[in-house]
Amino acid sequence: MSKDVEAGIRGGFSAGDYLDQPPAPFFDTDELSRWSFYRAIIAEFIATLLFLYVGVLTVIGNQRQSSASACGGVGVLGGHINPAVTFGLFMGRKVSLVRAVLYIAAQCLGAICGCGLVKLLKKANFNDLGGGATELADGFSPSAGLAAEIIGTFVLVYTVFSATDPKRKARDSHVPVLAPLPIGFAVFVVNLATIPVTGAGINPARSFGSAVMFNKHKAWDNHWIFWAGPFIGAAMAAIYHEFVLRGGAAKTLRSFRSSSI
Repeated sequence: MSKDVEAGIRGGFSAGDYLDQPPAPFFDTDELSRWSFYRAIIAEFIATLLFLYVGVLTVIGNQRQSSASACGGVGVLGGHINPAVTFGLFMGRKVSLVRAVLYIAAQCLGAICGCGLVKLLKKANFNDLGGGATELADGFSPSAGLAAEIIGTFVLVYTVFSATDPKRKARDSHVPVLAPLPIGFAVFVVNLATIPVTGAGINPARSFGSAVMFNKHKAWDNHWIFWAGPFIGAAMAAIYHEFVLRGGAAKTLRSFRSSSI
């Protein structure tokens, strides 16, 4: 049976038979001098570009074939590809503020470029079918939409934390499960529940990119919901997993104090 006893091992924390990485510094300017940091930012840009290209093009194709509501895809397909996931990981001290800000900027830029490619290739369909933009459905109040985005993103980000938790992976090492599988299933379930309300945003970059390229009034109506909801849900998931389930509040407080000295 594993013991939750911390001991420094090559920059990490050992707890029994699993290894926790140390909390990321709150503001790490040293990252700006590393090529690996910029490779990661470029990867976020390209991955989000491709994700939005495939996702929005699929939405438009679905709308063209049917009058049914758009299926606003969202997910984490390697990397973060979602400002809410990045923000949640920042709240959980998995990434620094510098990395989080630049990741989110790259994701938003990639989303705009991905939607731009769709508009370039399918301009008539893009404009006629709403550009795949996420919108609050008729009959729902902004507070209902906000709640749907908060809950949906909470499920997604909590699943990301759980699927990548080193303690869980060590405990269940006899059951080989790849992290994308539970994350993908969470995305599927959240989409089923959230599409009828908001079109399933739960990814600010996805909502922002399609709104920028479609750029019609309705796409910007209640757009704040698709930022506030995911960020609140991500913060709640990070606090619940890291500070409640993992009991990391005291450790995080100590790391913040040590990094500021």
